[in-house]
Amino acid sequence: MSIKIAITLGDPGGIGPDICVLMAEKYIKKYHVVITDPQLLIDSSKNLNRKIRINILKSLADTPKSGNHLINVLPIKLNKKYKPGHMDPCNAPYVINAIETAAEACLKHGFQSMVTGPISKSILNRGGFKISGHTELLAKICKSKSIMMLMNDRLKVTLQTIHIPLNKVSKQITKKNIIEKIKIINHDLIYKFGLKNPKILVCGLNPHAGEEGILGNEEIKIIKPAIQLLRKLGINIDGPVPADTAFISKYINEYDVIHTMYHDQGLPVIKYDDFSKTINVTLGLPIIRVSVDHGTATDLVGTGNVDISSFIQALKVARDVSKSAS
Repeated sequence: MSIKIAITLGDPGGIGPDICVLMAEKYIKKYHVVITDPQLLIDSSKNLNRKIRINILKSLADTPKSGNHLINVLPIKLNKKYKPGHMDPCNAPYVINAIETAAEACLKHGFQSMVTGPISKSILNRGGFKISGHTELLAKICKSKSIMMLMNDRLKVTLQTIHIPLNKVSKQITKKNIIEKIKIINHDLIYKFGLKNPKILVCGLNPHAGEEGILGNEEIKIIKPAIQLLRKLGINIDGPVPADTAFISKYINEYDVIHTMYHDQGLPVIKYDDFSKTINVTLGLPIIRVSVDHGTATDLVGTGNVDISSFIQALKVARDVSKSAS
């Protein structure tokens, strides 16, 4: 079975085009369709002194071609001439257009998954798009809930809240929200990742998981009752445990996923564990979306000194999850 994957490269001034060119020799396959302005790849290949060939597709329905160093491209135009290594808010519509087109490929044109390159949230906002990331944007496009899960070969981490200020996190920790998100996580681990009875460990919000209410009562009033109800629904779930011990080997080996309450509670741990092979999967969508977990790296553009491990891993996970979900 051929897995069709729609690929976006993120901000045109970032590292995405270079990564695509560096991967063309070995990792970009026939059914990988890159949605971009082809001039980005041409310029990048010249800067890196790498040989590529480009096959232009007229539509998402066109049949891609195969060949050495060949990249199948569905062209979309930049809004403004770009400079490698420099991001311009004027090209924000191009970035959004690429993401929307990739989602459409999955929703309406038989693509099994999409893999996204790094964007700059600040540049998109300066360009007039009030979004806080791929996860939230794709939820809007797909009209569904979305949950961020980071994963590598050893660890899966999900987030209860994502891109919000720390002083707003506690207001979003409600029994309803926890139950809703855990049900989605459990469902996708079963039907997208092939886990028959996934084990989920939930972190507390406060230091020491509240220390029996001394350091906060969200664990007693909200998190524990949510976990108890989820157990009654047949979900294999434990917690809340203190976040400072949630990532010891005992728990990593025992549980399939560790659910954290906010962005910087879980992400530093998994990125420290294996940053180069950590990728981002959006759960809750009717499509499969996988992303690299690094930024635009404008300082590395044109140098060729780029670790492509995260993008390779993203393509692998997209392919494997697509097969599991089919």
